[in-house]
Amino acid sequence: MSLLRITNLSVEINHKPLLQPLSLTVTAGEVVSIIGPNGAGKTTFLRAISGDIAATSGSVYLEQTPLQQIAPRTRARQMAVLSQHNALEFAFTGFEVVAMSRSPHSTGSVLDLEICHAAMAAMDVTHLAERLYPTLSGGEQQRLHLARVLAQIWREEDAGQRLLLLDEPVTSLDLGHQHQLMAAIRRFAATGVSVLMTVHDITLAAAYSDRILVLNNGHNVACGAPQMVLTQALVEEVFAMPVYILPHPQTGAPIVVGKTASEEPPCD
Repeated sequence: MSLLRITNLSVEINHKPLLQPLSLTVTAGEVVSIIGPNGAGKTTFLRAISGDIAATSGSVYLEQTPLQQIAPRTRARQMAVLSQHNALEFAFTGFEVVAMSRSPHSTGSVLDLEICHAAMAAMDVTHLAERLYPTLSGGEQQRLHLARVLAQIWREEDAGQRLLLLDEPVTSLDLGHQHQLMAAIRRFAATGVSVLMTVHDITLAAAYSDRILVLNNGHNVACGAPQMVLTQALVEEVFAMPVYILPHPQTGAPIVVGKTASEEPPCD
């Protein structure tokens, strides 16, 4: 059964359509990545799902219940959201940032402490527990925030079905931490969490996703397994960029490589 069900969701602001009617389902344990060029509607789609912005039409269901009918505290136990921009200026320690996520729960300080430490270990930020947040690099802050949203929905027994929405989670991360983060998301999904996220790096999305949703100009261009969706013709059309599509030597997942200007035929 699908945990997240989206039916004909659209967004229009000041009479400008940002997202055309779009439907999608995400099952428990599934990782779905949204890709597309800048302005394609990726962040708008996530914000409309989470209720951060009002949809013009359509419905969002968690299991069989409309999202707007779920009490905020209950929804916070079931759904965690990582925004693209996380402004925080106060001098909280790294651990305090992560611990904020447990406020919707009544699981007690001992268990909450264990959960926060486990989430921090998963994101390799345990050493930042006593550091002040404003002194951290952008990448360190990003990993702390991911630990925070993981801790928010860490246990199935606290909430039942769980949904994780991530908007560009690898922003500011180096290559090693990008893959560490995506692997951690993959392991977290394996505990029964549904994951829907936007990802700029197409190859990274292909490596860690069960399905890829391609958006362009607010439209659903394609949705399916990475090997089926990421064709040379589709990528070149959507991103207006000539590319090679190569199979990963071990997994076979698509690797997208842009052609350099020197490889293109000269203009007439």
